[in-house]
Amino acid sequence: MESMGKNFTNGVNFAIAGSKTLPASDSFNLKIQIAQFHRFRSLSLELFDKGNGNLLGDEDLRNALYTIDIGQNDLDGVFGALSYEKAILKIPDFIFEIETAIKEIYEEGGKNFWVHNTGPIGCLPKSLATYNKYKDDYDEHGCLISLNEGAKIFNDKLYLLCEKLRDEMKNITIVYLDVYSIKYDLIANSSNYGFVNPLMACCGYGGPPYNYESNNKCGQGNYTICEDRSKYISWDGAHYTEEANAAVASKILSTNYSTPPLKFDSFCNIEP
Repeated sequence: MESMGKNFTNGVNFAIAGSKTLPASDSFNLKIQIAQFHRFRSLSLELFDKGNGNLLGDEDLRNALYTIDIGQNDLDGVFGALSYEKAILKIPDFIFEIETAIKEIYEEGGKNFWVHNTGPIGCLPKSLATYNKYKDDYDEHGCLISLNEGAKIFNDKLYLLCEKLRDEMKNITIVYLDVYSIKYDLIANSSNYGFVNPLMACCGYGGPPYNYESNNKCGQGNYTICEDRSKYISWDGAHYTEEANAAVASKILSTNYSTPPLKFDSFCNIEP
């Protein structure tokens, strides 16, 4: 917001909890975040040229790695409000907003992009506890097939977008990261990673199987917290625990889920 006094030499975060690509009326949607980026860039260049070493110059911004991870909240919103068929038809609109954001950053000189696809939302305790379900809509691990299929459709279109932009834009690097496969593997093989109750929130209300109730969410009402949060994948039904995020991060850094398989540190300016 008004944080120009901070040190941004190691990066800037424009993300905010609950943000979506759409609708345009949604607070801090992707368009708003891009507008904030434009404002930051303009002020940063101005103050950097005046000797402010805590900000970024033109070369810094051109060589920066722009990380984009958005879409899950969009999918969660449309699957909760529309029929499955109508929700699927909204996905191209979300992809278009991501394409527009990448192109705007590119036009400002950005050339390195790290794009995450979305995770298996049908495995989230929140989804499992709140969506209307049918007995044949569960896979062998207890996740909702329909929601996960929706996430896969989003991811397929996002992958194709990255392929298209690599062909269209000169001197651009776009790494597509398959977060879905990482997270689904974590849930499907949870015991191998030391986790228990992979579909149950650590912080929530209601107990097994999901420990999630919309009127008693983590931090609200009569919620409780599990004894050992490091044993759980889901923190509050929608977000992962620190332990689970660490497992996801290690997989991301392996490059086994990246297209192309570029090492993350190849984008870093590491001083000797």
